[in-house]
Amino acid sequence: MESVLKIENLSISFGGLKAIDDLSFEIGDKMIYGLIGPNGAGKTTVFNCITKFYTPSSGSVKFKDNQGNMVELTDYRVHEIVKLGLVRTFQNVELIKDLSIIDNLLIGAHSQYKSTVLEQALMLRRARREERRIREKAMRILSDLGLEDKAEEIAGSQPYGVLKNVELARTLMSDPKLIIIDEPAAGLNETETELLAGLIRKIRDTYNCAVLMVEHDMGLVMSTCERICAISFGKKLAEGTPEEIKQNKEVQEAYLGREDDHA
Repeated sequence: MESVLKIENLSISFGGLKAIDDLSFEIGDKMIYGLIGPNGAGKTTVFNCITKFYTPSSGSVKFKDNQGNMVELTDYRVHEIVKLGLVRTFQNVELIKDLSIIDNLLIGAHSQYKSTVLEQALMLRRARREERRIREKAMRILSDLGLEDKAEEIAGSQPYGVLKNVELARTLMSDPKLIIIDEPAAGLNETETELLAGLIRKIRDTYNCAVLMVEHDMGLVMSTCERICAISFGKKLAEGTPEEIKQNKEVQEAYLGREDDHA
């Protein structure tokens, strides 16, 4: 299987503390991949290095862009990453609560607008045509995710589970090759988490994109991910299938502690 993301020997330090230490892993095209580890393991730092919120001290982050070219992400600036086909969500929902759900999706398509600011301000023909095309695309995505009937409702009036799904819908507006999801089950109940698992699989299958997920809910990770990388203190402990990760003693010790720690 071809790779959509390949991380090699990634390291980053903050004030002499090594947050990520020589980490390597690879995500196959259209794969759902999990990154797990105890609190403080460095999972979100890895995300921030991939998306250029942080600049790694060393290592390589290669990504297969929308044209099928393998590019080095460290050569790009933050705002350029989304145009390559890589998008992310955050632990806290980042929607504009006073806007409608569909308007939040339209904002997520900002990188696709070709018309000039003047054309948009005067609503000239190209701007009107572009607005119609992008709005139709947003409605298709909302329909695919079961949110079509909420399109014109204000985002701030929705329950938390719906907002999480809207945020996922917004990522699809940029035609991603890879979606990075940071703790999608945080704040969700058991039923909402089960629905989320199905939604993530549907997004992968419908939109032919890979998913990289950080999550503490091991039920969601084990039922959704095809491969998993476990890290602790910025170093890789293990990588493999969900079953292999379950059986790995180093992973068990990182989460549960050694037997002699409880003696």
